[in-house]
Amino acid sequence: MEKIKIGQTDLEAAPINLGGNVFGWTLDEKKSFEILDAFTAGGFNFIDTADMYSFWVDGGSGGQSEKIIGAWLKARGNRENLIIATKVGGATGVHPIDTSKKHILKSVDESLKRLQTDYIDLYYTHYDDEKTPVEETLEAYNEIIKSGKVRYIGASNISPERLTASFDASEKYGLPKYQALQPHYNLVERAYYETNYAPLAEKYGMSVFPYWSLASGFLSGKYRSEADFSKSIRGGGAAKYLNEKGFAVLAALDKISEKHQSAPSTVALAWLLAQPNVGAPVVSATNLFQLEGLLAAPGLSLDNEDLALLNEASK
Repeated sequence: MEKIKIGQTDLEAAPINLGGNVFGWTLDEKKSFEILDAFTAGGFNFIDTADMYSFWVDGGSGGQSEKIIGAWLKARGNRENLIIATKVGGATGVHPIDTSKKHILKSVDESLKRLQTDYIDLYYTHYDDEKTPVEETLEAYNEIIKSGKVRYIGASNISPERLTASFDASEKYGLPKYQALQPHYNLVERAYYETNYAPLAEKYGMSVFPYWSLASGFLSGKYRSEADFSKSIRGGGAAKYLNEKGFAVLAALDKISEKHQSAPSTVALAWLLAQPNVGAPVVSATNLFQLEGLLAAPGLSLDNEDLALLNEASK
């Protein structure tokens, strides 16, 4: 399997990024281990989590996902073979969104402890408080990179303006630069990313790892009416896509899936992988059957006719 280089780093990731948001939420530790084992057995090496996952289960401080991944890393002894990404700055039941230096320096040590590792490969600004000077945030990253706690940094929910300001500050003050971008991007959520972020990813050489790459499961095809929402605890998140555009996208996915003897989720991810600068869509799975369809995406090559059909349905 061909791997992609993350930004201007020496990190090489297989083209699917396993999201850990379900660990400690819809999956207990045993089931999480099964998913992680199957993911790595398939030749994939890129695991994504955040310090705030899964605080919403009990309204606490988060960290459940990191703890499960840390326990798995310790049990398997495979840390050096993996790229581990986590995030800082997001709100939990204990603290608000915070990208201050004080918060970052405290949070990185807590994440390292939960992950049972000495370093984080890719550390994201998860959310931006939009009041901390970008130089302060980057100075915090500079400190923890120099100390060996973090290798590289990425950006997730940061406005285009603040992202641009961050690169300006990096250049002006010799501070670390964001190497990866994790935006909301999929077949039914195209316009905002393609208008506002795609040019920045190209300009600054960031690798793009879209989250909600299957639109809360809608692009898997399992939610085609309100009655289907009960199929998953996350089903209600797909409600806003039950419209003319959403049904047109599902029809296109169905047609292409039949042509390639594949699943709609596989096709939706293959479309993302065909987009400029997209390196590894973030996916999550709650069972091995789901995971199998997601991991098949890098092996599905969509032709020009397929891409044109999807582009037209989703525009």
